[in-house]
Amino acid sequence: MKPPHRALSAEGMFNYLRKRFASHITERSRRRTRLVSKDGRCNIEFGNVEQSRFVFLVDIWTTILDLRWRYKMTIFISAFLGSWFLFGLLWYVVAYIHKDLPEFNPSINHTPCVENINGLTSAFLFSLETQVTIGYGFRCVTEQCVTAIFLLIFQSILGVIINSFMCGAILAKISRSKNRAKTITFSKNAVISKRGGKLCLLIRVANLRKSLLIGSHIYGKLLKTTITPEGETIILDQVNIEFIVDAGNENLFFISPLTIYHIIDKNSPFFHTAAETILQQDFELVVFLDGTVEATSATCQVRTSYIPEEVLWGYRFAPIVSKTKEGKYRVDFQNFSKTVAVETPHCAFCLYNEKEAKAKEKKGYDNPGFVLSESSETSDTKM
Repeated sequence: MKPPHRALSAEGMFNYLRKRFASHITERSRRRTRLVSKDGRCNIEFGNVEQSRFVFLVDIWTTILDLRWRYKMTIFISAFLGSWFLFGLLWYVVAYIHKDLPEFNPSINHTPCVENINGLTSAFLFSLETQVTIGYGFRCVTEQCVTAIFLLIFQSILGVIINSFMCGAILAKISRSKNRAKTITFSKNAVISKRGGKLCLLIRVANLRKSLLIGSHIYGKLLKTTITPEGETIILDQVNIEFIVDAGNENLFFISPLTIYHIIDKNSPFFHTAAETILQQDFELVVFLDGTVEATSATCQVRTSYIPEEVLWGYRFAPIVSKTKEGKYRVDFQNFSKTVAVETPHCAFCLYNEKEAKAKEKKGYDNPGFVLSESSETSDTKM
């Protein structure tokens, strides 16, 4: 009797693994189709662009800034090495034309255009010393050749331009506000629960630096596929989601973590969503935080997104701010994304119907069709 049991257990294990594998593939495919990743990067590519790629050279500064570090450093090194080698060849040509090289056996009274250039290697070293203004004093230009003087001036000017552009690009890349955005973090999940007697979708956001973001503004976009009454399918249709902060949406005092919330009322796209159906929905909630960096006055934007699996119905965030014995306020980031289960209506529609029913019971209504009739009692007994 043991072989059948083993066969059943093996079959059950196979079915379990198959379901887990199918759910894993489904989850990966869903994550692969999200437009904005959790760290704010956009998952989109452009195809069949009619304009030539040379249009990006028109705005060369933005193109250089958007390059990744490995490409930027390759251009940085290539620009300097290329200019040094090019001018080294030109200095070698000047020495060759003026017959300053040792192979021409110049006389003792011969004055070269550039002192101590004996070949291509020495010409490259002189080009490097000239452009970076090292000035070892061993090789120098004489007043013998006007061509050499003009070449020296041209290389000096071009070297200053290359230095300014490349060093400026490196500095601008380091000081970009995108790096400041990495110190702004959102909670891993969004939660839905009651807040102030209303059903709300809540998200927690925190500033990891003590320096503030000036003029911060938080808003959201709901991305989903919709079909118009005319039958047109719109992919990534955007719906505005208004988020509220108790302290006000403008000029946030962003010194401690804030909990932003969206009220799920009749105007909300989540109004007809229920706890049982939210996982069956196909949407992506993208949350934006715009602000100005206090130290550099540069504007920055922080983005994140939430898919249905990351929206927890019937939970609220755990407390995160406490006060120490010394009188300081302490933020415990260990509880930043921690949630606690709470009693929550399973849909916003039911909550508002319940409120309306209770309001009608308290208020009461008059029936205009109701007529009060009086009847008089008569005796049918005859004497």
